[in-house]
Amino acid sequence: MTTVYAALRDRLLVYTNDDDAADGTDADTSGRTATRLEGHDLECVAASPDRPERVFVGTFEDGLFRTRHAESEPTDCEFERLETDFVSDAVTALAISPHDPDVVYAGTEPSRVYRSTDGGDSWTKLSGLTDLPSADEWSFPPRPHTHHVRWLEVDPFDRERLYVGVEAGAFVLSTDGGESWTGRPEGSRRDNHTLAVHPDREGRVYTAAGDGYAVSDDGGESWSHPQNGLEHTYCWGLAVDPGDPDSVIVSSASGASTAHTAERAESYVYRRAGDEPWDRLENRGLPTGEGVVRAVFDTTGEDGVVYAVTNRGLYASEDFGDSWTELDVYWESGLETQAPRGVVVLAK
Repeated sequence: MTTVYAALRDRLLVYTNDDDAADGTDADTSGRTATRLEGHDLECVAASPDRPERVFVGTFEDGLFRTRHAESEPTDCEFERLETDFVSDAVTALAISPHDPDVVYAGTEPSRVYRSTDGGDSWTKLSGLTDLPSADEWSFPPRPHTHHVRWLEVDPFDRERLYVGVEAGAFVLSTDGGESWTGRPEGSRRDNHTLAVHPDREGRVYTAAGDGYAVSDDGGESWSHPQNGLEHTYCWGLAVDPGDPDSVIVSSASGASTAHTAERAESYVYRRAGDEPWDRLENRGLPTGEGVVRAVFDTTGEDGVVYAVTNRGLYASEDFGDSWTELDVYWESGLETQAPRGVVVLAK
């Protein structure tokens, strides 16, 4: 069974497919869809394949939610609001450690990072992030008086190594579990939207940022900027092929308004393999171009399998973007005006 949690602006869609194929992308694309947290302003979603019944959702005004208890069917899940003492109720980023599913990280607006070691029951603030020299320059253009943690990632080879994308202003890393921080290492992007790592490539970190794509091979200490063929450099969504750490997909646009605003949307999807130039993926079954906001992606751990959510629906690929299948999700007409906030795919 494959379960997809798609966080849209004002609801969480929970889609399940009972197909025997673990990736859920065979010819039978039918499934069940449920709507949760309708009316909340969603920001992010996270879940671990090691604890698939426990799903976290961050909202902008209502704090952090977690599934109440295990259900036999994911579409039957209910959510409860967690009591936290975060700096605000704006939870803008979530990450679950690949080393221990009970270790969860949350980022907020204004930029703070918190850690739970008991699956979200209690939280500890990781201090010092805003003491970095560059913090006075951090600013989010729509709300220039503040900024937030847009993405969190835990290194799959080192449980103490954390990567943080601050929107907008810095890539930040910690080598000691958040006891201390290093901001803006050499060549790092400033407007990081999505970070990724790969379980088969130690030291590899990827970022899709408003100021372009970048990749590191030394755990974020330094960065290179392979841009050849990437005609739209306001990057947002990012996925790496589980079977090939050198095969990457990004969604991108010419700027923020064409990435996020449905009325002006014009976004594209690019793929890069090894050292080859970026290839724009068009006419592959995944809508791109005029009227389409930037996609968000997730993978299942199966080689070549990737899922995408745009304002047009939910799509899956078994060949890492060569072809896409639209999944049978009830997509109300109003959803075409929304830019998706995040997606998590769990397959078993």
